[in-house]
Amino acid sequence: MTALALSVLDLVPVRSDQTTGDAIAASVGLARAADRLGYRRYWVAEHHNMPAVAATNPPVLIGMLAGATERIRVGSGGVMLPNHAPLVVAEQFALLEAAYPGRIDLGIGRAPGSDPVTSWALRHGGGGVEEDAVARFPEYVDNVLAMMEPAGVGLALRGGQHVLRATPSATSVPAVWLLGSSDYSARLAAAKGLPYVFAHHFSGAGTAEALELYRSTFQPSPEADAPRTFLTVNASVADTAEEAHRQALPQLLQMLALRTGQPLVAQRTVEDAETIVAAGLTEAQEGLIDAMRAKWVIGDASTAREQLAALAASYGVDEVMVHPVGGALGGTDPRTAPARVRTLELLAG
Repeated sequence: MTALALSVLDLVPVRSDQTTGDAIAASVGLARAADRLGYRRYWVAEHHNMPAVAATNPPVLIGMLAGATERIRVGSGGVMLPNHAPLVVAEQFALLEAAYPGRIDLGIGRAPGSDPVTSWALRHGGGGVEEDAVARFPEYVDNVLAMMEPAGVGLALRGGQHVLRATPSATSVPAVWLLGSSDYSARLAAAKGLPYVFAHHFSGAGTAEALELYRSTFQPSPEADAPRTFLTVNASVADTAEEAHRQALPQLLQMLALRTGQPLVAQRTVEDAETIVAAGLTEAQEGLIDAMRAKWVIGDASTAREQLAALAASYGVDEVMVHPVGGALGGTDPRTAPARVRTLELLAG
């Protein structure tokens, strides 16, 4: 494992015993643990209007997490660019890079990260049209890159040339990554010469094909002279395999609800999740859970490390981004996430 770099993906989950403030405090503690344990980067996602996810605004969270840590790179996994004006994203991340130079990653995605009503509210409120925002995604990526450059970008407006800069006196820019779960994002990242991450943790399907497409069609650019990628994976690691599987249950039930159109709720405690499973699931539900388990890393430290090493070797990457999904027992301090911290500790060795 010494050659395999590990990073962290965090959705800032909200448990049934937590307020939003509690969930943020738990994530700050997790980021500090990742920093202490030598993890390479810590990314936060963008999701909206979900009862179990507090990661609605990556730039705000990144500022808090970077300020609470010392060494680790902090970034977005990712900012859903069609939801935002490119200039706003460029300004946010230029300021973060200025405050924490060399520690900021801007991961950009194309998916809405929310339900259709919330997507409409995000884009309509900003004066955009959803279809236009998605169709113009490649242009938006170019705009963000150009606006963050220290020299800015020239805009022709009303017969004159105007310089637009994301921040007045930048000396560096954040690293930009494209994120995706389809061939579209792999092709775009390769064409623009950007580092690329496939959302393996979300479905685990099509990863090899997307990475091969990205690598085989990559065009060097100022951002990257060669293909650069890593994997994301859900993980629940504990002192015993039995406990790791037990702690994975709350997140498994969350994903089951998401994929079958059931109402979403705050993340259950381990005991509450066990009660639901004990009451009985349908054969189809059990099949979905078993399929998800097979693609996650769940087990004790030795088994989990072997799984991560095999995953990295299979896809030819030297970095894996772990999404720690372990749930909490009833009575756990709501401002902590001990199972998620333990996952990072055991994987770090």
